[in-house]
Amino acid sequence: MAIIAKNNGSGVNFEPLPAGSYAARCVSMIHIGTIEENILGTVKKLNKVRLSWELPTELKVFKEENGEQPYILSKEFTLSMHEKSTLRKFLESWRGKNFTEEQTISFDITVLLGKPCLLSVKHKEAKNGNIYAEISGVSLMPKGMECPLQINETQELSYDNWNQSLFVSLPDFLKDKIMSSDEYKQMETPNHIESNEVEDEIPF
Repeated sequence: MAIIAKNNGSGVNFEPLPAGSYAARCVSMIHIGTIEENILGTVKKLNKVRLSWELPTELKVFKEENGEQPYILSKEFTLSMHEKSTLRKFLESWRGKNFTEEQTISFDITVLLGKPCLLSVKHKEAKNGNIYAEISGVSLMPKGMECPLQINETQELSYDNWNQSLFVSLPDFLKDKIMSSDEYKQMETPNHIESNEVEDEIPF
């Protein structure tokens, strides 16, 4: 998913990260859940996750009160390890080798948190004319090249270990997407039995 560098609070666009290759570290995993997406005119339900990387060598003052902070780039994936899936191809490029079929039966993507890589970044033009940076590729860190230590705190949001404070801190567009998911709706649905129904089931 393309990430437009801008200040949502003031409406002022930031200059996008220059195109190129950067040392990066995965710092965030947000499980969006199963949502509807329109793909070439066909509406499909897909289980989505959003991964984010910080670029610790590329610092900028986005908010005066926070001082210099690393650029953050994010990308959404469908949670699928099918041989043709974007996530699987991305991870195989990151690790520098293919998965075995046994490894793809069940892959815990949280192991990616904190792991370094080399991200390729390119520029694209949006319909409104704005230029934005997006992740175009990933690879292993080149031999002899090191990624600086992590700056931002790790973020992990999953439905089996819900973090409400993290959820509240997310940007509105991402919260809206999460709240539209089947998993969120199920989590928010009261799961209880009325007291009179319980009494009817008591065998004495």
